[in-house]
Amino acid sequence: MIECIQGDIARQPDIEAVVNAANAQLRPGGGVAGALHRAAGPELDHACRPLAPIRPGEAVITAAYGLPNRHMIHCLGPVYGVDEPSEELLAACYRHALELAERHGIVSIAFPALSAGAFGYPLAEAARVAIETVIDTLPRCPCIERVRFVLFDAESAALFRRLLDERQDGQPTL
Repeated sequence: MIECIQGDIARQPDIEAVVNAANAQLRPGGGVAGALHRAAGPELDHACRPLAPIRPGEAVITAAYGLPNRHMIHCLGPVYGVDEPSEELLAACYRHALELAERHGIVSIAFPALSAGAFGYPLAEAARVAIETVIDTLPRCPCIERVRFVLFDAESAALFRRLLDERQDGQPTL
C-alpha cells in the first residue's frame, strides 16, 4: 500500500522507519533533517557521525532514538542543477532506502519529498521520480507492506496523490 498525506515526518508513530532528507555530513540542519534531529535528540547526531560523509543517491540506516519509530534511513538527494544526473540520483535515493529497509525486515517506511526543499528540485518532477521509483522497486521488496509519503503542505500532498492515482491507473505521470 502506498499513501500520500500532509503531515509531520517526525510524527509517524505507526511507521517503522522514517527517511531523513540528509545532508552529506548527516548533521542536523534545516528542513526535514533539522526537524528529525531535534525530535530524535542528540544521540542521533552521535550515531550519524561515523557514517558520514555520504554521496548523492546513497542511503544509510540508524536507530530513530527519540522518535516513535525504530529506524531512520538517511538519504542524500541531489542538489538540482548541480548533482548530475539528477533524476538518476534522486531515484537512487528512493531505491536504496527501500532496499535497505528490505534488508532490515522493515515493513513500513515514510518518505518526505527528497530534494524538493532547499536542494531546489522542482516539486512536480521530484514527485514523479519518487512515485515511479517506489512503484517500480516495491515488487523486489516483499517485506515492505506500506510506503507513506509525508508532505509538508496540502498542495504537495495533493500533487503526490494525483500522480500516484495516475500511475496506478496506468496513465502517464506528468
